[in-house]
Amino acid sequence: MSTAAIGPYSVEAYNTSKESENKIHDDAVARRFGFSGGLVPGVDVYGYMTHPVLAMWGRSWLVHGTAECRLIKPVYDGKIATILASETADGLEITVESEKMLCATGSAALPEPVAPPVLADFRAVDVRPTRPPADEASLAEGTWLGIKPFLVTADYAAQYLKDLRETDTLYAREGLVHPGLILRLCNWALSHNVVLGPWIHVGSNVQNFAAARVGDTLSIRARITGNYERKGHRFADLDVLVLANGATPVARVAHAAIYRPRQVAAA
Repeated sequence: MSTAAIGPYSVEAYNTSKESENKIHDDAVARRFGFSGGLVPGVDVYGYMTHPVLAMWGRSWLVHGTAECRLIKPVYDGKIATILASETADGLEITVESEKMLCATGSAALPEPVAPPVLADFRAVDVRPTRPPADEASLAEGTWLGIKPFLVTADYAAQYLKDLRETDTLYAREGLVHPGLILRLCNWALSHNVVLGPWIHVGSNVQNFAAARVGDTLSIRARITGNYERKGHRFADLDVLVLANGATPVARVAHAAIYRPRQVAAA
């Protein structure tokens, strides 16, 4: 299959979660796990990857595009991340490189619009009033999860664009929510419902249905589709439907995370 390279996009990575409850983003804790420092969140690495996608297709991709990302190696705060995109017959193939390492791979496409899933097939549940520890019971396959509804204010959206070093003016010009924020809600499906130690987002597959707007209140309906061990890590897979204002499907995401790294299990 022939490919055509699209000029590289470079960004000085920024760790937006230095102060978060997830200490994999803390320098000292991450070093104990064998990393060089706190990890830049995977959802933000995905956000970097969408820059050439928007350059290629613009707002249409936010409305009915698809994407997938696989996070391979960490991207670190203050380091340059270079996003390379190659046009193929199917869309775009995307890689992220930093410090001479391949950090992420992915793809994006702009297929014909598809109907969103039936809302009734996704159970609406409130966030848990108390958070149990993350384990095979609290994240059992078939469990439904929600989050605290999140109002996207203009200040929050603008700060995220700044933190992401996003240079595409589409979001601010049209008052649209960045796709990195949509993926952040999928992380909240876990962090709003269970108590986690250091944990790592490892990949996502995304189908967009609508562009979320600044001023929307975003929520999710998520189901655990897998809870399993691989190479000593404990994984959770989620099927997440992101909604705007409780009714409009924005995206459906197959989201995967290591919720208990083997370093924690061995401690």
